[in-house]
Amino acid sequence: MNPIEAAAALLGVANVTLVVRRSLWNYPFALAMVALYAWVFFQQRLYSDALLQLFYIAVNLYGWWNWRNAKHGGVVPVVWLSSRARVAWSGGAALAVLVWGAVMAATTDADYPWWDGAIAVLSIAAQLLQSRRVWECWLLWILVDLLAIPLFAVKELWLTAGLYGLFLALSLWGAVDWKKARL
Repeated sequence: MNPIEAAAALLGVANVTLVVRRSLWNYPFALAMVALYAWVFFQQRLYSDALLQLFYIAVNLYGWWNWRNAKHGGVVPVVWLSSRARVAWSGGAALAVLVWGAVMAATTDADYPWWDGAIAVLSIAAQLLQSRRVWECWLLWILVDLLAIPLFAVKELWLTAGLYGLFLALSLWGAVDWKKARL
């Protein structure tokens, strides 16, 4: 067992649990987790996921600022996308998956460039929506988790595959809980 992967997984459990609860404390855990996972994924030649961790650092700093400034009566409010915005986000994400997968397949020695690339792109969309407190982030996180679990199992990152199984359960909880919190 890789101790860095184990530490990242533990931080991930704390992070997502706090996100579901709409706690600002999720952000310090997220930043520590993604720093460790950048190394783990690079070592496994999952370059899209490694680069994704660098994006997570920036977007988690933005999310921390946004959530802190959006508090309403002591809690972080939840918003929903319009139908038009849902279509735009879906189409944009699908196009980005195709472009990024092609780039990674053509220019790197990445393992599973299309699969890994899809997880990375969908994670970016989900994280951007989450940082904006948008309920639909949970639908994307559920899809990411369903894609990530088998990829990490194939790569024998058992702790990370298990973590994403837990993330799946937490994402389902988050979708239900945030739906109740809609303004």
